[in-house]
Amino acid sequence: MLMSSIERLYELYRNFPSVQTDTRKLKEGDLFFALKGPNFNGNTFVQQALQTGAAACVIDEEAYAVDGKTFLVPDVLTALQELALHHRSRFRIPFIGITGSNGKTTTKELIHAVLSSSYRTYTTEGNLNNHIGVPLTLLKVRDDAEFAIIEMGANHQKEIAAYCRVALPTHGLITNCGKAHLEGFGGVEGVRKGKGELFDHLRATGGTAFVNWDYDYLHTMSTGIVELVTYGTHAAAYTGDAVQSDPFLEVAFTRGFEGTVRTQLVGGYNLPNVLAAVAIGRHFGVAPEKIREALEAYTPSNSRSQLVQKGSNRIILDAYNANPSSMRLAIENFARAGGGRKWLVLGAMAELGEESLAEHEGIASLIAEYPWQEVLLVGGDFGKIDHPYRRFATAQEAGAWLKEQNVQDAQLLVKGSRSTGMEQVLDYL
Repeated sequence: MLMSSIERLYELYRNFPSVQTDTRKLKEGDLFFALKGPNFNGNTFVQQALQTGAAACVIDEEAYAVDGKTFLVPDVLTALQELALHHRSRFRIPFIGITGSNGKTTTKELIHAVLSSSYRTYTTEGNLNNHIGVPLTLLKVRDDAEFAIIEMGANHQKEIAAYCRVALPTHGLITNCGKAHLEGFGGVEGVRKGKGELFDHLRATGGTAFVNWDYDYLHTMSTGIVELVTYGTHAAAYTGDAVQSDPFLEVAFTRGFEGTVRTQLVGGYNLPNVLAAVAIGRHFGVAPEKIREALEAYTPSNSRSQLVQKGSNRIILDAYNANPSSMRLAIENFARAGGGRKWLVLGAMAELGEESLAEHEGIASLIAEYPWQEVLLVGGDFGKIDHPYRRFATAQEAGAWLKEQNVQDAQLLVKGSRSTGMEQVLDYL
């Protein structure tokens, strides 16, 4: 019997299981997928990939074929996704899907830390959580895997459903549904419908959902799923409270887990992320002490709730992403923290559509409720609304102004959407 195209591609992948889509990151022996984008055609990089050491290239334009070195498919992206599904289908282990408006990457990292303490666990690297990142993550899962954690990002409906058809999650978690990507989802209800596609998949396939029972809307969204494992601050299988969050979060557990966990996470808004990791760890039989050790050893990175000390200044760097929900939580947490001389350095929020101006005005109103040493608002729609605070077009301009002030002995919250590049402010302090 002749092998199908996907079986032949899978045989090639098994011989060269390191997959790459970017020639700048290509290593010798990689399998290169020549993806196309709005401004590039990966097929044109085939010769470069082969010269760099690619073992073979998957292409969808015959003009770029090289005898013995290329594999022609109708569409490279579709082939990548079908290959990932073919690979995923070989496993009979838990695949945990994670999505949500805020906190999904931190939650993913905490769960990975906990499960890795006892099992061979693979997970999404960084935030490779889109239509390319999800299949690439699946293709990095090796035969020795006991668990896999797949982060799923989305900015419009039907996107999570598409990822579920490739990743086939057996378990899932929605961190929350807030005001993020409103432009693509069409409002908060659209966000819930879009993120809820993960629970729709679990409902249809008899899967298990881990549910933050503090959010009533997640009660509704998880209705009908065969198995629910709940966590939260009350009325759940795993409960706990933040007893300290200045600067680092300390969680005291009241049900399902004993004692306290002293994390290196900044902000009480990380409480649900810690509770989720404990619930999943205990559900899968990880020993309590291993869970505690894993959570207490985890150090955030990549501009996510990082505590950075620069000279005499203490900086909370949370500049990887921002939306109205996460921005409010960060500001309120910072305002409640001890100490004085507090500076807000905030970048604009992206992808909010028609609600953008109103949401930025709402943040400005929230800022006005608290006393601050200084407030710097940077870029985007912060430049289009009325407010009494300092305005800057870019993070670099804000940083240059801060440098002139010779800021000393201050606390700063630096936050903004990825597009504003707010982490650049630290270069000037």
